[in-house]
Amino acid sequence: MRDYKKYDTWKIAHELVKEIYIISENFPKSELFGLTSQIRRAAVSIPTNIAEGCGRSTEKEFARFLEISIGSTNETEYLLLLSCDLGFTSEDKIANLNATLNLIRQKLIQLRKKLLNNN
Repeated sequence: MRDYKKYDTWKIAHELVKEIYIISENFPKSELFGLTSQIRRAAVSIPTNIAEGCGRSTEKEFARFLEISIGSTNETEYLLLLSCDLGFTSEDKIANLNATLNLIRQKLIQLRKKLLNNN
């Protein structure tokens, strides 16, 4: 079984989740069960699926969970854009998060390709 904590991608995604929690803390209280919850769940899904995939027995199964993480990365990116457009945060505050999301996505795609090419 793989140790998810050894993957740089997981480490970066874990740090991103903490940043998302901090930023979303300032969202309107009326969004607690709406956008705040959704963006947090999407962000948490990124490292969670990496961790879950590490527990799978085949590289193909692991690659499938990485694919889900990529989707969650896209979802998080969109939700940050929406939160900015709604005035809940600023472009300045999400610029670094978007750069981190791009890095995570790139690393997930590379790892997924590597796993699938080993089959």
